[in-house]
Amino acid sequence: MRSTERPIEEILLATRNPDKVKELTALLGDLEIRIRTPAEFPAAPEVEEDGVTCEANALKKAREMASVTGIPSVADDTGLEVDALDGRPGVFAARYAGDGATYEDNCRKLLKELDGVSPARRTARFITVAALAMPGGHTQVATGTLVGVIAEECSGSQGFGYDPVFFVPELGRTLAELTAEEKNRISHRAKAFRSMADILRSLAAGKR
Repeated sequence: MRSTERPIEEILLATRNPDKVKELTALLGDLEIRIRTPAEFPAAPEVEEDGVTCEANALKKAREMASVTGIPSVADDTGLEVDALDGRPGVFAARYAGDGATYEDNCRKLLKELDGVSPARRTARFITVAALAMPGGHTQVATGTLVGVIAEECSGSQGFGYDPVFFVPELGRTLAELTAEEKNRISHRAKAFRSMADILRSLAAGKR
């Protein structure tokens, strides 16, 4: 359905994660659109991610931020599906080791659950859904996927989240061993946000 919104000049990145803000700003940096963050809006809510899918969580965050700020808002959610764990941690990846868990806590729990599992059975995939919500209610989504293997130990110091344990066979390295530029060429989030950038570019030009 065609949006009736006027062309956009700015967007709100609906995340308070500084690592993600840095990565997403780089991915969207060539757009002629002002990028803003929740830190600029004291009334911006902490949105509870209680959806059962990444798309549900991303849409909820984007819609609530757009409603409160009056600015087109972009949010994302990422899940990690590990085949040997029947798809866990899935949508609960960010809090796999419990509320308030650190990146290290989540990686440690994942490696413990896969202890003794052969490399052939450690296949996994990252799935990112990026969602755009306009103040008038129009929404669009974009998805990106990256297939890999869960390593037997952490390796690398770049990136964040599960990057130190997510091994990319074609590159022979974990995501945490890639430079930001390398990661932004192949990652699940990069794929989703390249598609989202195309959507935003069209909206900025008044084409959607």
